[in-house]
Amino acid sequence: MFEMFQLPFMVQAFVVALITGILLSYLGVHVVGRGIVFVDLALGQISSLGVAFAAFMGFGLTTIPLVFTLVGALLMSFISIRDKRLKTEAIIGIFYAFTSALTVLLISKTPHGDSDIQEVLFGNILSVSWEQIELIGMVFGTLALVHLIFFRKFFALTEKSEDGSGEKVSAFNLWNFLFYISIGLAIVFAVKVNGVIPVFSYLIIPSVCGIMLTKNNLGVVVIALLISIAGSFLGLWFSFSRDFPAGSSVVAVLGGIFLLCASVSMVRRMAKGER
Repeated sequence: MFEMFQLPFMVQAFVVALITGILLSYLGVHVVGRGIVFVDLALGQISSLGVAFAAFMGFGLTTIPLVFTLVGALLMSFISIRDKRLKTEAIIGIFYAFTSALTVLLISKTPHGDSDIQEVLFGNILSVSWEQIELIGMVFGTLALVHLIFFRKFFALTEKSEDGSGEKVSAFNLWNFLFYISIGLAIVFAVKVNGVIPVFSYLIIPSVCGIMLTKNNLGVVVIALLISIAGSFLGLWFSFSRDFPAGSSVVAVLGGIFLLCASVSMVRRMAKGER
């Protein structure tokens, strides 16, 4: 199982999967807790739109996706729903659908449209370089430090959200703004190596599994981190041993872990006589 680490590119893929997966799974605890699951998918797609636009224009492959994602994060931080018939998810879902369509339109005009779409969705983690890992490590390390220092502020905002929807958050809140900026930065760098779907999976699956297995906030975070680590290792090993694409292998393994956790949760509820 560990023979894959004899190959340098597998070591690099595992290191970047750990760095991105650990922070994304932690951020996912807030995303799921606030009921804004579409945020990460929408921001990931906005980042991909920036990549597609940069490729179409022929410049700014790093700066344009970053600007697109930060602007998207800023706009989403101002979303405030007054009508009780609407939910934040619906508005963010529109962002996702709109940017997805624009991304496909732009990529369709590139020389390798189909392969480019595949890379946008699932990334190419096996080709990551140490220079990219160092940059991602610095960005993610800084974001992790910010959340570690101000974790009470961020968790207070998450817990304040009524029914996990965040409707009671004011039109502008500094910590809400910083949360969206941090998740936007994390996504824009993670999508470049992992792709949109694996980033979405890292954000949502580990945190949902943690919530299924415990009601303790710290326990949820710990379980989410452990699942992201296990999913990264087993997904890359599955890709290596069976010669499957790395990104989709990681997503498939995380999905399998979710099914296992869901089964454990259901058995526990049945044992307690709950529905």
